[in-house]
Amino acid sequence: MIGNHAGVPNFDADLDSADDDTLRAALEHAEVPALLPALAGGLGDPALIPGHLRPDLSVMMDPTAGLSYQQLAEGRALALGALQRLRDDPVAPREPDVDELRTLLEFASGGAPVEEYLELLREELALGEDLRAPVWRKDALAPERPFRVAVIGAGMSGLAAAHRLRQAGLDVVVLEKNHDVGGTWLENSYPGCRVDVSNHFYSYSFAPKPDWPEHFSSQEVLLEYFSRVADDLGLRPLVRFGTEVTAIQLDDATMTWNVDLVADDGTEERLEAHAVVSAVGQLNRPNLPDILGVERFEGPAFHSARWDHDVALAGKRVAVIGTGASAAQFIPPVADQAGHLTVFQRTPAWFIPTPDYHDPVSPEAQWLFRNVPGYANWYRFWIFWRNVEGLLPAATVDPDWDGEGRSVSQVNELVRQLLAGYLQAEMADAPELLDVATPDYPPFAKRFIRDNGIWARTLRRDDVDLVTDRIAEITAEGVRTTDGTLHPVDVIIYGTGFKASDFLTPMKVVGRGGVDLHERWGGDARAYLGITLPGFPNLFLLYGPNTNIVANGSITYFSECEVHYVVGCLRRLLETGARAIDPLPEVHDAYNARVDAGNAQMAWGVSSVNSWYKNATGRSAQNWPFTLLEYWQQTRQPDLDDYEVL
Repeated sequence: MIGNHAGVPNFDADLDSADDDTLRAALEHAEVPALLPALAGGLGDPALIPGHLRPDLSVMMDPTAGLSYQQLAEGRALALGALQRLRDDPVAPREPDVDELRTLLEFASGGAPVEEYLELLREELALGEDLRAPVWRKDALAPERPFRVAVIGAGMSGLAAAHRLRQAGLDVVVLEKNHDVGGTWLENSYPGCRVDVSNHFYSYSFAPKPDWPEHFSSQEVLLEYFSRVADDLGLRPLVRFGTEVTAIQLDDATMTWNVDLVADDGTEERLEAHAVVSAVGQLNRPNLPDILGVERFEGPAFHSARWDHDVALAGKRVAVIGTGASAAQFIPPVADQAGHLTVFQRTPAWFIPTPDYHDPVSPEAQWLFRNVPGYANWYRFWIFWRNVEGLLPAATVDPDWDGEGRSVSQVNELVRQLLAGYLQAEMADAPELLDVATPDYPPFAKRFIRDNGIWARTLRRDDVDLVTDRIAEITAEGVRTTDGTLHPVDVIIYGTGFKASDFLTPMKVVGRGGVDLHERWGGDARAYLGITLPGFPNLFLLYGPNTNIVANGSITYFSECEVHYVVGCLRRLLETGARAIDPLPEVHDAYNARVDAGNAQMAWGVSSVNSWYKNATGRSAQNWPFTLLEYWQQTRQPDLDDYEVL
């Protein structure tokens, strides 16, 4: 037995050799609502989750989840006793049964009814068995039938698809235009690039990583994660790197797809596939602004997603056009390098205060993740539940609310006041800056940006100017605004986002009867469940139309749901002996009418503010307006009544 004595905590020690000082120090960094159910489940001890220590999630953005200092201290004391028991009398971690799990989930969710969510949350927890893994194999259903699946893209969604399809025993080839896996985390290497979803949630349920070094990890760490997943799961042999898909065309006679490829060296090839999974995403094609004279500028100019690391910024006069999510990340480090920085802002953003946005995960928390069985899983759940549906009502329009265009409901107005108060506190000594940095549109109408105070500090610098006058033109020397001022600069960086509405571009996609998909869409992309398209049998989209998350979750979650559905569709094909399935137009249209109606009731649907959430027609072709549970339910099992079976 390890005695309780004064000493220096040792976070290199494992649980079986950790003294009480190490345990106490580590527990000061624990998320109590996640730690107690992890210990209660592992030990089979419901006394570790007393009802009076349930979190209260009724107050938005409350870091203590409604627990008082005394309650948190009591929770840590309970956890200390449990850790001492595990240390002094080690037992094999046990997995709670369904009834126990229901009780644990009700505790961690603050007493919310979780029955509808039970199976979803079992999957998210990923305690032991991988519940999302296919339970069938192609060689058992159709051993003699050749069936190749071409996956386009080896980013986050593409790797998930490749993994699940191979688990089902399918012949998979992944076609990746870049030299490595990672997708957006490979292409976006600008300074300051990092994820804005907590890493324990922005990760695969089938590939947990308990030792994330930061709460919101940098691009380098994320790229390493996806690279490691590809290595550990043996996915690299499936990928053809340096191979871009230029066109896919359906052969109506055989119901197979001809996939046209071009290699880095210009070599062209055609590959045949029985199904195609597009994992190219929404944020993969940089959007360069339509500004008069962009070609006249004589200095270096580049988009943030194609960062030119050969351009030295030290001492230079740098212009950044745009203040969206990417720009807000790279502007502070650019300001540290440049001689002078001029930021051109069209629309200010709402910032979510996130004090630990750039912080490392503490050694104490790392120790808990390594040593407490199930804690990393429950911590992932805790993040999931706090974000799952809690903010969705704040984005929903109250038709009786008159927010004068600044808010869409009483709850939305409360969020606006909280976020406006944060900006006021950050810019209290710069009222002229506060005036132009405070949005006049409802929260959730544009993408939120996380901030730990660095935005205001950067804009207040003497060598940084924020310009809100519209840009009239770009000249050889710099940027001229509509007030006639020429802002001379040496380098221009475009932080102007992506062509999110241009799904599947620049690929040519030709379906049944020679129909061109982009001509059919006419710039207004739609799909059934965001996944399948009438007239394009056995073509499946990941992160397709209306699958972007705004208020409730992580895109990794959606991608796993979509991949599960795709794998289910292919299972039905092989079970029935059908060549292909094609969604019925009436099913597709009814689904999209409902999604459009849902988006029309959300802040991003009614606000007129410019946003990548809307396409050129003014419709939101990006966002999902309903709960995560509903999408999970709709993608559990394909219904062949929704399809023409060919």
